[in-house]
Amino acid sequence: MKATQKDFARGLPRTASQASIFFFCGPDEAGAWEAARRVVESLPEAGERIELSGADLRNDPARLGDEARSASLFGEKRHIIVRCSGDEAHDALAVLVETAEAGAGAAAPVIVVATSATDKSRTAKLLEKRADALVAMFYPPDLSTVAAAVRAMADAAGLRLGGDLAERIAGASGLDLRLARSEVDKLALYVGADPQAPRPAGPEDLDAIGAATEEDGFQPVVNAVLGGELAALPGELKRMREHGLNPVGLLLALERRAALLARIMAHLGPRGSIGNLDRGAKARLGIFWKEESEIAQQYGRWSLPAERGSRQRKLDRLIPRLVALHRSLLANSQAAEMLLAQDLTQIARFAARR
Repeated sequence: MKATQKDFARGLPRTASQASIFFFCGPDEAGAWEAARRVVESLPEAGERIELSGADLRNDPARLGDEARSASLFGEKRHIIVRCSGDEAHDALAVLVETAEAGAGAAAPVIVVATSATDKSRTAKLLEKRADALVAMFYPPDLSTVAAAVRAMADAAGLRLGGDLAERIAGASGLDLRLARSEVDKLALYVGADPQAPRPAGPEDLDAIGAATEEDGFQPVVNAVLGGELAALPGELKRMREHGLNPVGLLLALERRAALLARIMAHLGPRGSIGNLDRGAKARLGIFWKEESEIAQQYGRWSLPAERGSRQRKLDRLIPRLVALHRSLLANSQAAEMLLAQDLTQIARFAARR
């Protein structure tokens, strides 16, 4: 079965209740993870969460089926979350469905979030016609779409939000549904909202909880790294440590900017110029006027060839590097700040190369 991004914007598609395998793909990783969260929330008994990577399944395709059909330590239910890239999970999912058809027994729900994959990928084609699987592709949202999702989150939490405040949260979160949800949860806790006892929230409440904005510190680091500003970078990394900026939150900000640069390159082609875009095209791509000069400078660096004479662009190497770094931070949370600082330095040096 297939679902669309709009289906998930309204909640959870009806077809989701019939599926036990979910494949969420596309360039909007935040939207895919929000859909995965909703699926887990909807499970009658979510039980134990088992996380696997694409590398785990690529090295051992049978492992997914083994984990999905194994009982947890205390006999409770479980669900499987797979974070992968492209078609890394294809062979493992093929084994899972083949063994199911051969009578291997019931399996726990499997939710795959695949960056760099599309609904035309081999994995999507494997699953889209199955009655027990759901495939959906997520595209980068615009401000109005995220604001509508913020309103839906707020309604579910018992928060009464005006449209302007929902847009402010959406914009401050960089159109990232994961960060937007975090702000809604904090706001609901602050005003004492509950689904059974709804409460209104205003701009002063959002100010009081210190909602994330670009002034909080992510953007200067992003600009120093992706702009190849080697002289500014040590000071930004020091500020990152002193202010305790969240490593994963900072990496998400970098991923969003890299995704924006990728959208611009796909629209312009490698020889295009941001200066040639009209106002409407810039708005559709997500280029806000306050950030335009930084984005143009970064695009100029990352659209260059990765090596002299190479057809590959620097940006082609950046996105897989950020995905690998994301996995590394999640697997090594205690050393996340150190790992992030090391990788950001290397990325900035690569950006600075001409």
